[in-house]
Amino acid sequence: MAVPFGGRFLSQLFRFRLLFSSLLRRSLSRWGAGPTRPGPFRCGYAVGLDRMTLTVSASCVRPSRAHARSAPLDIGISGSIVFASPKPKTRNNPTTSPTSLPPCSRTSPCLQPASSSPPTGRGMKTMEGAVLCAANHAPLTPLSFLERSALVYPDRPAVVAAAGDAPPRTWRETRARCLRLAAALAGLGVRRRHVVAVFAQNVPAMCELHFAVPMAGAVICALNSRLDAAMASVLLRHSEARVLFMDAALLGVAREALRLLSDAGATPPAVVLIRELLHGCDDDGSTSSLSGTTGTEHEYEALVSGGGSPEFAARWPADENEPIALNYTSGTTSRPKGVIYTHRGAYLNSLAAVLLNDMASMPVYLWTVPMFHCNGWCMAWGVAAQGGTNVCLRKVTGAAIFDAVARHGVTHMGGAPTVLGMIVHAAPEERRPLPPGRKVAVMTGGAPPPPAVLFRMEELGFLVIHSYGLTETYGPATVCTWKPEWDALPAGERAAIKARQGLHHLGLEVDVKDPATMRSVPADGATMGEVMFRGNTVMSGYYKDAAATAEALAGGWFRSGDLAVRVPGDGYVKIRDRSKDIIISGGENISTIEVEAALFAHPAVAEAAVVGRPDEHWGETPCAFVVAKNGERVEPEEVVAFCRGRLPRYMAPRTVVVVEELPKTATGKVQKFALREKAKAMGSLSTSKL
Repeated sequence: MAVPFGGRFLSQLFRFRLLFSSLLRRSLSRWGAGPTRPGPFRCGYAVGLDRMTLTVSASCVRPSRAHARSAPLDIGISGSIVFASPKPKTRNNPTTSPTSLPPCSRTSPCLQPASSSPPTGRGMKTMEGAVLCAANHAPLTPLSFLERSALVYPDRPAVVAAAGDAPPRTWRETRARCLRLAAALAGLGVRRRHVVAVFAQNVPAMCELHFAVPMAGAVICALNSRLDAAMASVLLRHSEARVLFMDAALLGVAREALRLLSDAGATPPAVVLIRELLHGCDDDGSTSSLSGTTGTEHEYEALVSGGGSPEFAARWPADENEPIALNYTSGTTSRPKGVIYTHRGAYLNSLAAVLLNDMASMPVYLWTVPMFHCNGWCMAWGVAAQGGTNVCLRKVTGAAIFDAVARHGVTHMGGAPTVLGMIVHAAPEERRPLPPGRKVAVMTGGAPPPPAVLFRMEELGFLVIHSYGLTETYGPATVCTWKPEWDALPAGERAAIKARQGLHHLGLEVDVKDPATMRSVPADGATMGEVMFRGNTVMSGYYKDAAATAEALAGGWFRSGDLAVRVPGDGYVKIRDRSKDIIISGGENISTIEVEAALFAHPAVAEAAVVGRPDEHWGETPCAFVVAKNGERVEPEEVVAFCRGRLPRYMAPRTVVVVEELPKTATGKVQKFALREKAKAMGSLSTSKL
């Protein structure tokens, strides 16, 4: 039933709600106790007001009895009254209409939004006269950053390759290309909340796809470019990607992943080849053809130029809580964890990232952070928010960094301590003078940067900003905000302060809590607790894993699994240990469980335990302690080679120690803290950077 929506009628609405509730409860109770329906009955009802719709529902359930002659009764009653309001006069903008297309079919695999409508204020009292309408509410989305930059900075460079002579693409050109690509995806059958995978390094196409894919209403899933074929196929199957954009430099791995996917009986995605090869990447000739892949095949530039119109009506989200990205925490073969990002979270975290990086308008950002990692710490969208220039660097080396900084006037970059090590250890002939006037801001995370590296970075003209976060927090969530009074401290004290993880940014809050009692630990620098987050930039959940989502978000906080203390005085967070023994190598998380599983597959290994060993280049690398089976001989070099045949190279242990037995507790649990001490006593590895 629909009735006019007017102020006079609204004044009687809540009286009607109370009267209807009373009558409904009385009627249901009498009916439930009537002689024709032996009781007792449990009766309940609900009346909800959602913006301009009054919804009433009721149910009666009779519990089963052993002597009942008929089956248990379960009846539900529901109805709604819709209050119509005059449609506001709005201009139709085909490129920005958030409701130009219906949501995806419920019969097809897709990611569902966290909610189906924008916030309505249910359960909250508002001031008289307050309304929520199109004039004062629009879904937050980072797609708006591209729209604004195309208007404000149309002729400024948006995307450029770090090396080579290709001219940069402007923001006007980038927007047009993204719209054509979104139209092409729609032509390939991509609908709202379908997953589109990207298997690529930091090439210009990767920047464009972060806008083009959500413009098509789809969810971008940027896969780790360091994955092997087996893991890539597992994640493609789990994500149910409809389209796969593959980098020509990774074509061999991608072909094998698609073959494994097909052998497993899964429907292969449509394939789009990105032929762009930047300086420093050898083309072995295999990129001239897509032969060997399965499914529909396309070429990226041909798809952009001939796939669709730049007047395509972008599919803006009708709800800001709709998914925009799917990021896998690791390439696990046993239980993939796909972290769901929303348009709202990506919008807010992009702005927070801009603030954390002290990024003014029109920055020049060098891509040393992999764009597959938390969507480049959300800077894939954040650079657009400030009308900046994306300098894409496929192969990260010290020489390449210095060259790009000097050539393009880089103002900001980021990366794990590994990247910092590349800079400070660059040979004198590889270094180039930095642009005068200001230091290059470098955000680092993954592990505390060594003091010696911090000293050298400052001498070279770089300003290091230390942050901490997880995939589940859209990347960096805390920052060691620097205070001017610390400038006068001795160098050693300054380095110790900068190595702390600090406090949260503006999009969420952080606490260190006892995971059992959920009480905050005191800021005494000694009491350890678990680092927990809550706020607008915490994930929506794990794709297809409700149990893991409930566990991670139990108690209203996201539980990181990292153990930390709070420093006296300022309360800054300092990580002490990782409760799940995760190894962070070069900014990548390595699960010791997966490495141990590979070790146990060795025919001569009886027991194995993996911990991190300090490494001058990578921060830390896997160190395996193994016990040989009776009568078997185990050679460390052979074990390393065995693991490299089953794991991505960065996950395979670089150190293998054969021991007679592993230290264990009385209950048989391996004492990994003892093994970590042994690995630490071995000293830091410094031989190879492979």
